[in-house]
Amino acid sequence: MSAPVPVPEATPGTSGELMDRIYRWQRHIYDATRKYYLFGRDRLIADLAPPAGGTVLELGCGTARNLILAARRYPQARFFGVDISAEMLASARAAITRAGLSDRVFVAEGDASDFDPAWLFGEARFNRVFLSYSLSMIPPWRAVLEAGIGVLAPDGQMHVVDFGQMERYPAFLRAPMRAWLAAFHVSPRADLAEALGEAAARAGRTAELVPLHGGYAVYGRVNGGMLPA
Repeated sequence: MSAPVPVPEATPGTSGELMDRIYRWQRHIYDATRKYYLFGRDRLIADLAPPAGGTVLELGCGTARNLILAARRYPQARFFGVDISAEMLASARAAITRAGLSDRVFVAEGDASDFDPAWLFGEARFNRVFLSYSLSMIPPWRAVLEAGIGVLAPDGQMHVVDFGQMERYPAFLRAPMRAWLAAFHVSPRADLAEALGEAAARAGRTAELVPLHGGYAVYGRVNGGMLPA
């Protein structure tokens, strides 16, 4: 794996600065290195299937790698991304321009746990919301789940992929992997299934979470449509 340079512990109010320090140089090689161990991202994109004329929002969009691939796959939809790192967004905007997608892909700086999409993008609700390996890097990750579900259209869906607990891997592989992730402020959420289900239920929706690759990753979805009262 390609390891980033360790940075100091985060303190309240410095999440954006922390992410900028981590990614100021990494952003230039981020996509080339992460493709080898961020599994499940392409499956998530394939499952999005937004309706014609629909809107899709990524929370923690980083370099816009996912947004660009999704926009190419679904030319009938518009795509939006929020990220707290100005450094990553600089790479994202450049990549979107190079891809010729500036008319359909839009990104803005914001906190994924507390943002106003109507102010950022002029859109209050989205047909799809997704998070790709971002929850494990955001301390108030439960608030991010609530925020993502909160901006879904009535029949919308939220998709999540992130690191799992590696439950089918031997301890001698799990321990160094977890230590490596922890060194770079990545914390796989052991109670993600429970938190996702509870957040979905509060919104009158259902959720499901399945392991991928022996638990190396997990893939979750909050289903569209309000449940009967």
